[in-house]
Amino acid sequence: MKRTPLLALLFAVVTGYAAFAYAAPNTDIQEINGLFKQGQYAPALDKVNAYISKNPQDAQARFLKGLILTEQNKSAEAIKVFTSLTEDFPELPEPYNNLAVLYAAQGQYDKAKTELEMAIHTHPSYATAHENLGDIYAKMASIAYDKALQLDNNNASAQTKLSLIKELFSGRKTPSLAKTGDSKSKPVIAAAKPADAAPAAAPAPAPAPVASTPAPAVDTGAVTDALQSWAKAWSNKDADAYLAAYSPKFKAPKGESRSSWENERRERINAPKKIEVTLSDINVTANSSDRATVSFKQSYRSDRLSSTAHKTMELVKTHGKWLITEERSR
Repeated sequence: MKRTPLLALLFAVVTGYAAFAYAAPNTDIQEINGLFKQGQYAPALDKVNAYISKNPQDAQARFLKGLILTEQNKSAEAIKVFTSLTEDFPELPEPYNNLAVLYAAQGQYDKAKTELEMAIHTHPSYATAHENLGDIYAKMASIAYDKALQLDNNNASAQTKLSLIKELFSGRKTPSLAKTGDSKSKPVIAAAKPADAAPAAAPAPAPAPVASTPAPAVDTGAVTDALQSWAKAWSNKDADAYLAAYSPKFKAPKGESRSSWENERRERINAPKKIEVTLSDINVTANSSDRATVSFKQSYRSDRLSSTAHKTMELVKTHGKWLITEERSR
């Protein structure tokens, strides 16, 4: 049976400078980016190499070099660039995503899956990585179903599933590498459309009025103070005080062990030379007298990275202290 090459239809590539938008305007980088956008890859590469030789820790320039090499079909060199970025700046999700795209183009789907999982672990709300990971699973499934049909061409179930995957990706254009600095660049793979919504059910009769229950009494000021102390410890690079803000019952992301999670957090706190974390738009909701949900905007700045995120935390009062039991980005 002829194999259908789904790979060219599967992957959107990160738009580029999303994680580096904080950087101050740099005329050298702007000039290199201009050459890149014009398709003048050779002079762009020469200039970015000269710039990096003087500024070896400039993540923006190194990322741009990886994109230039990708456009020149120098995949092995581009992989080296993006890999070094993940080692020096593990908090950035984009290099992991681009590594996944390059590995997938080589048919190394297990490696691609691992890189996308790292991107999502670093930035749980990174939609591009989530979509690409779904596409990786679909590609791996298509290979498995195809193999099943080679072994048993009467396997109707495998044929049906393979046809569904082919139909899912039919009509999609081959993605091109998004250009840096192009705010109009978007992944070429459209999100799957939801099924037509079912007709709305008739409204249920209004319930009989009941006596209102007073909201649980929570000292919102104490909850806010605990959160600000957590941010201050982070800013002071005081890993012990930072980790002490978390409850022993804290749910580490992706089912990690507490020790693994703590080791990773210590590394990320100790790596930058300076850190500044500020919180704003803090909203405390009482769930009970000793439990609260807090949403807020977090602004993070270090000598390596600046970013903003909207977070939600669950806190519980333990022995008179408000401690974090769960943390989510949105």
